[in-house]
Amino acid sequence: MGKIVVHEFMSLDGVFEDPRWTFDFGFDPQMGETISAVTGESNGILLGRQTYEEFYPSWSTRTAEDDPGAPFFNETQKYVVSGSLREAVWENSTIVGPYAKGVIQDLKDQNDGALYVSGSGTLVRAMLSDGLIDELHLFVFPIALGSGARLFRDSDSPTKLALQDTETYDNGVVHLAYGPADG
Repeated sequence: MGKIVVHEFMSLDGVFEDPRWTFDFGFDPQMGETISAVTGESNGILLGRQTYEEFYPSWSTRTAEDDPGAPFFNETQKYVVSGSLREAVWENSTIVGPYAKGVIQDLKDQNDGALYVSGSGTLVRAMLSDGLIDELHLFVFPIALGSGARLFRDSDSPTKLALQDTETYDNGVVHLAYGPADG
């Protein structure tokens, strides 16, 4: 059985949408090593429709020379959770239909590695609520943005997590790795 690992960039106040604001902090090479470790154990990518549509034009034209992460995003099997998307335009993509806990659990059960998730807030919130996420990697940037879409919304029910690991990078970013809380 596989597992689901999520990676998110977020501000101190929980904003994770359109993370171009992270550029001001630079990209610490150790962050790259941590993210590479997460993607390195993954043999599938699980995305919501909006993130899929944002990633496709950005990643599909990149090569390994442009970005060392390009082969992972382009060559790895992608599973897209969407009730409205009808055609997968990015190679190695499969539309699995609208969110259903059983469908995601089946993907997880059929996978012998990890399914990697980035962005995809609606999908991540649903999977957290349904207890499907095995690792949640939050890269928290030292800025409070004040507005924007937050990963955890006021209306979300409480989700207990267990801290697994932490790292602090020279650019002020803190990596918090969580797993499910016992009980």
